[in-house]
Amino acid sequence: MLAEGIFIYLAAAITILSVLVITRKNPVHSVITMLVLFFHIAALYVTLNAEFLAAVQVIVYAGAILVLFLFVILLLNLKEEAVARRYVGPWPLGLMAAVGLFLAIIVSLDSFVAGPKGAFTTEVIKAETNTKALGKILFTEYLYPFEVVSIVLLVAIIGAIVLAKKRLRS
Repeated sequence: MLAEGIFIYLAAAITILSVLVITRKNPVHSVITMLVLFFHIAALYVTLNAEFLAAVQVIVYAGAILVLFLFVILLLNLKEEAVARRYVGPWPLGLMAAVGLFLAIIVSLDSFVAGPKGAFTTEVIKAETNTKALGKILFTEYLYPFEVVSIVLLVAIIGAIVLAKKRLRS
């Protein structure tokens, strides 16, 4: 039990430290930091007994999405951005806004009230598998939002194809 707690705290700490994704100058280093983030989120899913979600996290995000990010970064001409002046504009105002948002989140956490318990308790999920419980709730209660997300992704794919075709013709 102690080892599991240490593992959870270590994975959570490394996940929080992955904010370094936005602080790296080199975009490839940012992608590698994001890879570390995705693997530690998958580790947190494993500790929550959600092995299917952990596998999806690694396959979809660490496998597909991150490779797409890396290809886009490598296709961009980033030499112009590297020589540009950083922190242009009123960065103290942005820093104050970020600190204010952080404080608002901390204050609002005290008033957070958990919603009603769902039908899928720990006992029900242990009787079924995680994948079966996830599939039941996804294709019954959340079928409409699931279909809306699939249409949005289809529109994004078509938009990317249209934009790519225009660039090839030019």
